[in-house]
Amino acid sequence: MGLSRDHVQNGGLILFIAAITVSLALVVSGFLGALFWAGLAALMFQPLFQRLLGRWPERRNRAAALTLLIITIAVIIPALVIGSLVVDQAAGVYGQLRSGQIDFAVYFEQVFHALPLRVQTLLDGYGLGSFEHAQARLSQALSSSASFLASRALSIGANAAAWLLLFSVGLYVTYFLLRDGEQIGPSVVRALPLDPAIAQRLTDKFVTVVRATIKGSGLVALAQGALGAITFAIVGLPAALLWGLLMAIAALLPAIGPAIIWVPVAVYLFATGAIWQAVVVVLSGVLVIGLVDNVLRPILVGRDTGLPDWLVLITTLGGIDLLGLSGIVIGPVVGALFLVGWQIFTEQRLGREDAEEAGATAGNGSVPGD
Repeated sequence: MGLSRDHVQNGGLILFIAAITVSLALVVSGFLGALFWAGLAALMFQPLFQRLLGRWPERRNRAAALTLLIITIAVIIPALVIGSLVVDQAAGVYGQLRSGQIDFAVYFEQVFHALPLRVQTLLDGYGLGSFEHAQARLSQALSSSASFLASRALSIGANAAAWLLLFSVGLYVTYFLLRDGEQIGPSVVRALPLDPAIAQRLTDKFVTVVRATIKGSGLVALAQGALGAITFAIVGLPAALLWGLLMAIAALLPAIGPAIIWVPVAVYLFATGAIWQAVVVVLSGVLVIGLVDNVLRPILVGRDTGLPDWLVLITTLGGIDLLGLSGIVIGPVVGALFLVGWQIFTEQRLGREDAEEAGATAGNGSVPGD
């Protein structure tokens, strides 16, 4: 049986759409990160835009511009100021690492000799060779990690012109996404080659996870990082902002959290005789930083994303490894859409099986008169 003209035309249209979509992705590939964060900003601040639009129903341009101004003053300018300070501190840490002023081997040795003799003997005979060998490997790993983080921060400052271009494009696109988002969003949903109910369900899940990740995980992590930086500054730890940034990143990961930063710091302070500083770090970590998540997350998120903690951990780590900073959001979103997609498929398959079973039962029903 030959192909009908409609089938050929539909196939040609699908091939054209696929080819032109891939071509557009290649053309704008250098700006994908900026476009992604512009979309997230428009999504997160759409309620604010709608509130301003309620005051000026016929002034969409004014409402969008004012929303963008609020974003700039409340979010972007503080982030730029903090970022510049972190870059300065990273430059100092990087220079100290290269000159040998910061030597993690010395820190490990101080911690080791401060431990009880029994614990030292246990560590020496743990089966991983001498403690000195483990110390050297751990020191090398930490030095490499710190060097990498500091050099990455410096590279951002060195590429300021390229970053400024991406930043400007992101702001420009955010303005139009805020202004026209009410038309763009439904149009995209209608264009998806899916059943309208399924497309809407996937879209709702996407919005839920994005908002939960940014409003919940993101803001909670920033709060914990800020509290950590303040704590480290109080106890006199060098590069407190840089360590606070590391704590904010660690706070995004369930089952790990900011304790991976402040616990080693407290151990080192105890081992080196800085008792009151160590006590301050422990009290802050347990009573302040550790409780922020339980207090703020229910207020900011409002409803659960439905993702288990282990999947959030894996998708966040994998997203960061694959996509950098954007992976913090994209990773959990992919995980959530994976779960809801399989859930919809299972529901449809079970529905078909129930329908077939009902049809078979009706076909084998009793004959009238029996």
